[in-house]
Amino acid sequence: MSTATGGAGAHTYIVQPEALAEVIDLVEALESRGVRIAPNPPALVGRDGQRIELPEPIFDALRQVATALSHGQAVTVAPQNTMLTTQEAADFLGISRPTLVRLLSDGEVPYEMRGRHRRVLLTDLLDYQQHARIDRAAALDDMAEQGQEAGLYDATAGPPPRTR
Repeated sequence: MSTATGGAGAHTYIVQPEALAEVIDLVEALESRGVRIAPNPPALVGRDGQRIELPEPIFDALRQVATALSHGQAVTVAPQNTMLTTQEAADFLGISRPTLVRLLSDGEVPYEMRGRHRRVLLTDLLDYQQHARIDRAAALDDMAEQGQEAGLYDATAGPPPRTR
């Protein structure tokens, strides 16, 4: 383990890779004797060094946002009780506005009338989206099972037939 002095009596200790196993053994030995080593909780640290500890769910959400942004994806953060226009709701679901209006008219997605305009709660869209995913997965499972029973997968087993 090497040390570097940071001034005013401060020390920085750097664990060399070959000594890391010994440090891990020490931590495990302390914990086996009931000495609890508190993990560093996730935190936001400002440029001025101000530290704000974060609960795990908020840390996970921020990690997802950062990951999406790093992949060039846009991220929207909104309260769940946000009311959306039909166009905003259609954009959120990735469908056309007329298709969304049909879902509203068929009662598949609840909505409220504000004057002459329909408004959709974000939570209702999230519920619809989740149910749609579950329904799609079940339909795909049924199709795969039917294909298996019909022997369709047997026809594609092995190398492709020669065409010349």
